[in-house]
Amino acid sequence: MWRRKTLFSGLAVVLLALTFLLLAQWRALDPLDRQLGDALLRWDARHRLPPDDIVLIDIDQGSLNDDRMLALAGAWAWPRAVHAELITALARRGPRAIVVDLILSPPDRLEPYNDEALAQAMDFERAFVPMILMPDAGQPPPLALAPPIMGIRRMAQADPDARYGIDAPTALPPERWRTGYINFVADTDGIGRRIELGREVRGWWIPHMVGRVAEALQLPQPRTSAFRLHWYGRDFQRIPYAQVYLASQTEGASLPFDPEGKIIVIGATASGLLDFLATPQGATTPGPYVLQTGLANLQDRSWLRDAPGWISPWLAAGLIVGCAFLFWRRVSPVWIVTGFLGVALLLLAVAAGALRTNWYWMPLSVLAMTALALLAFGLLSARLELAHRHRVQAMFARFVDARVVDHLVASHQGVAASDTVEREVTVLFSDIRGFTHLSEYRAPEDVVALLNRYFETQVGAIFRHQGTLDKFMGDGIMAFWGAPIPQANHAGLAVAAALDMLQALRGFVAQLKGEGVEIALEIGIGIHTGPAVVGFLGMRQRLDYTAIGDTVNLASRIEGTTKGVARILVSEATRRQCAADFEFTDHGCFKIRGREQEVHLFEPVPRTGSEG
Repeated sequence: MWRRKTLFSGLAVVLLALTFLLLAQWRALDPLDRQLGDALLRWDARHRLPPDDIVLIDIDQGSLNDDRMLALAGAWAWPRAVHAELITALARRGPRAIVVDLILSPPDRLEPYNDEALAQAMDFERAFVPMILMPDAGQPPPLALAPPIMGIRRMAQADPDARYGIDAPTALPPERWRTGYINFVADTDGIGRRIELGREVRGWWIPHMVGRVAEALQLPQPRTSAFRLHWYGRDFQRIPYAQVYLASQTEGASLPFDPEGKIIVIGATASGLLDFLATPQGATTPGPYVLQTGLANLQDRSWLRDAPGWISPWLAAGLIVGCAFLFWRRVSPVWIVTGFLGVALLLLAVAAGALRTNWYWMPLSVLAMTALALLAFGLLSARLELAHRHRVQAMFARFVDARVVDHLVASHQGVAASDTVEREVTVLFSDIRGFTHLSEYRAPEDVVALLNRYFETQVGAIFRHQGTLDKFMGDGIMAFWGAPIPQANHAGLAVAAALDMLQALRGFVAQLKGEGVEIALEIGIGIHTGPAVVGFLGMRQRLDYTAIGDTVNLASRIEGTTKGVARILVSEATRRQCAADFEFTDHGCFKIRGREQEVHLFEPVPRTGSEG
């Protein structure tokens, strides 16, 4: 009897403590709920198709590299007169709205007629351009001076002297500033899950682009100033900019889509233009896709409504009371755990079903608190089992070096804290010549073993010269210098590594010959120096340290040019940076796919008297 009372008293104390923690510290478990919510949103998105009347005219990599666009508009950034011609052609065909997701500041002072042409095109009354909010701007003008067309309006008790930093579309005259801001607000973990309709600043309403378009088109809107985005599993209709523009400039040609009645977003997804946002869909979600998602959610009333805040605390309290009762009744722990898993699956199914009805509720905090209660109750009711677990843990600790765990924890934090930056790097691509033919006459396991040994020799050369291994691509290798640690002589290190890779290959072939394996291996190496975006890219569940940009693309294409020319070819940019360290054989200029101008290529040779 005494033991039962003691157990009951202990359960009551734990229950009260957990209830207090539940009510007072609930938000501490938000990161867990967010991760579960992101996973369920990705699952739910697979069943959701975007509407076909919200279209993206996409400034993609293909449009930037299109020879006809290069001939008409030159390299990016294109003259604003080009956008003006496109907008004019679209406006004639009756779209519901045209949203230009391109920064239109500062004015073009060298060729102002480009901005004048764009201003004329913006005469279409449902054409919108973006502005950027800059809350930390020094001395911005008063909001009261904003042109009415901007949609900034006075609310109740507005401060007449209120100021707020705004980067307006100054390429246009103020009477064409039909605008909304496009700032994307992220949660504390850096991932954006909501979009604003606008924000109130000292009694003044500043509209977001989504809110501005929704108001103009009289789309349904939530009562809150921001809403949670409900993602789609497929891309919206996306037409390359080059296709639409070139068709609009060809007499008698029809556009690749019918603009009538559609909301058209003109934006960029090309990797070099860096219009990417971290969302539950991925770390590099294109910015125009986020705008389209917000507009589509409003149009079909499918934005996610947050469940009432009282549901989770009361549900957790009820489950904890139920666990206490089961332990007090001495129900087998096996049945209790089984029941908890069943409840967990049921709540996950409820959360997934809620998404299908446009409600957002995640049960992970409830389950975490219930699991904590189960643990506490188990500690009180099974001391012998706890002692046994302690013994098992002690035995386990004898066989595991704690320093290994410390190392894993430290490296994980390092990945999470890394930033993506733009810097000058030297990129190297290498590829085996004839490997496909070679693999046709060997068993797959022999090919893999041979390739692994080859990679060891080549990566060893890269590491000896302080390179960063990016990835393996079949039988190819990508590496770069200049990141993550800046290197003043990154071009020279890359060229030295390439020469070392050739030496390592010769040694590898000789070693195979000594083992009785007659094989002829040749490689091609391409190197280019220039700016690239370097850092950890991907999803939070998986991050890869990599480099992206035009510099990477050109290095890869230089490698493809080596066949029949030289084993190693470098660009003029690379040669210029390390001309004092190597001699170079001039192989002339080559036409590289996707580039208007020919590329001057050189073959490096160790300088006489230097180490090979």
